[in-house]
This record gives sequence, C-alpha cells and structure tokens, in this order.
Amino acid sequence: MTPFRRACVALTLCLPALALAQAPVIESNSVGGYATPVAPPPATQGNGGAYAGGGAAAPSSAEAMLFTQLQQMQDEITELRGMIEVQKNQIEKLQQQSLERYQDLDRRLSSGASFDSSRAQAPEAGAIDASQAPTPARQSGPAAEADPAKEKLYYDAAFDLIKAKDFDKASQAFAAFLRRYPDSQYAGNAQYWLGEVNLAKGDLQAAGQAFARVSQAYPDHNKVPDSLYKLADVEQRLGNQEKSQTILREVVSRYPNSSAAQLAQRQLNR
Repeated sequence: MTPFRRACVALTLCLPALALAQAPVIESNSVGGYATPVAPPPATQGNGGAYAGGGAAAPSSAEAMLFTQLQQMQDEITELRGMIEVQKNQIEKLQQQSLERYQDLDRRLSSGASFDSSRAQAPEAGAIDASQAPTPARQSGPAAEADPAKEKLYYDAAFDLIKAKDFDKASQAFAAFLRRYPDSQYAGNAQYWLGEVNLAKGDLQAAGQAFARVSQAYPDHNKVPDSLYKLADVEQRLGNQEKSQTILREVVSRYPNSSAAQLAQRQLNR
C-alpha cells in the first residue's frame, strides 16, 4: 500500500472520533425514546439579588423574624422600666416616712414634753389589745426601792441617749429603767418614750407593744392620748387600717381637748 493510501485510510478512521468529540453532551432524560437536553440553571442576580424560582421569600422571612424579636425586646424594656418606677416610688415613700418619724421625734424633744412627769386626770382608757406587750419584771431588794433622786438621774441618762440619736442604747436604757422602777413617777413617760425610740428604729412591733402598755399599765397618765395616737399610727403602718381607725376615733371621743385628739381627727378626715 502506498503512503498516500495509508494516509487516506487513517483520516477515514479519525473522522467518527472527531465528530463525537464536538457533539453536545445530552443526558438520558427521554420521552418516548428521544433524548432531551437539560437546560442550564438560570443566572442569578448580582450582589444579593433575589433568586429565581421562588428564592425571594427567604430574606423576607428573616426580616420578619428580626422585627418580631426587636418588638419583644422593646416590650420587655418597657415592662422593666415600669417595675423600676414602682420600686422607686416605694423607696421614696419609706424614706419620707422615716424622715417624718425623726422630725416628729425632734419636735417632741425640742418642746421638752418628755420631762413632764405630772399625771393629768383622764377618763379610763378603752380596751386595747396589749396581750403581746411584755410586762416589766420587778427587781427585788434595796435597788428596787423608791428613790426619786436616783430615778431622775436614771431617766435623764436614758433620755440623753435619745438626744444623741443613739436609739439602740436608749431603748435598752428605758427598758432597764422600767424593770428597775416600774412604779416610778417617771415610769409612764419612760414607757411612752420606749415606744418612740423603737418607732425611730423602725421596729414597729416593739413600738406598738410599748405604746399599748402605756394605757394598760398607766391608765391615768397624761401620755395615754399621745400613746394611743402613736399606736394608731403603728397599726396603720402595719396595714391594719380598720384597727387604726378605731383607735383614732377612741382618742377623739375620750380625750377631745388633747392635742392628740386634734391630730387624730385630722387623720380621720383624710
């Protein structure tokens, strides 16, 4: 075979291979035996554009979820602000009550009312529940005997502790005085001021017991109207509104000419 003929045979053999290499690639998805080409995926929009074929719903859903979360956070912040405002008002109210107690105590100290040891005649005090009030124990022996000079020194020393605003020690001193001299001419005042210092300390239970005992142990003492008025104040602070109102009306009816009755009537008018 000549070289020319060999070249023609080789070219003939290569033609089918070249034709196959240039043919488009088709998949075997066929209907009725005929192959159908698969369309290429559609082009996407550039830089965050929406996807074709329903893909635009995804960003919208994410934005709605974010909006809902922000709204919930704003609602929670509003609720917390309301709670803080309520607590702030409660704290201011307690501070005002404490300030009023100290101012009231200072007014009484400056007026010198504590040294009024006389016993004014007054109608018998009404029945006040003082079952929880402790009864001072009498001390036996010579130390418990009446000694006006010692009693005055003891009482003045306790009262000086009030002036020094040392209410803890003042409370202890008046309690000790009442145990030592329960029948002293200063005992009624000591019992009353024991209630005042406990009220200044914020010990409402102890203050109420001390004020109640004034009318129980010293029913004819001139401190009874004041002690009942202060007892009504304690009951109100403890949340016993009806009991407080009852005591205030009793002060007005039994001691109409007293300053405590004027304060009680003013409180009732509120």
